[in-house]
Amino acid sequence: QVQLRESGPSPVKPSQTLSLTCTVSGFSLSSYAVAWVRQAPGKALEWVAGISGGGSTSYNAALKSRLRITKDNSKSQVALSLSSVTSEDTATYYCVKCANDYGSYFCYNYDYGYDFYVDAWGQGLLVTVSS
Repeated sequence: QVQLRESGPSPVKPSQTLSLTCTVSGFSLSSYAVAWVRQAPGKALEWVAGISGGGSTSYNAALKSRLRITKDNSKSQVALSLSSVTSEDTATYYCVKCANDYGSYFCYNYDYGYDFYVDAWGQGLLVTVSS
């Protein structure tokens, strides 16, 4: 049974670095790409970052300078860090498993949308940025 579980702090103070962890089970991180997406209150889903089975990474261009995604295959964990957070980063963050290891797609395709490449979602973690 495929499962993904997000963990991390909330609230986070403005200007701090947000560190999130996704712990997976039921599949190998060396064989499938995993990504993070988020949904701010009242807004659409936004793809954040992805990492392939081989360890290649891809980032949302608008956030790239503040992002880092890494993984530890032996611990079945994917980590996301987002620096210099503001209230605009308040959102529910989801860890998702790609249907296959599509490399540069990293679960997301601008023509088809998120669900085309995603076959499992975490329950989501609400992160609030507040002083």
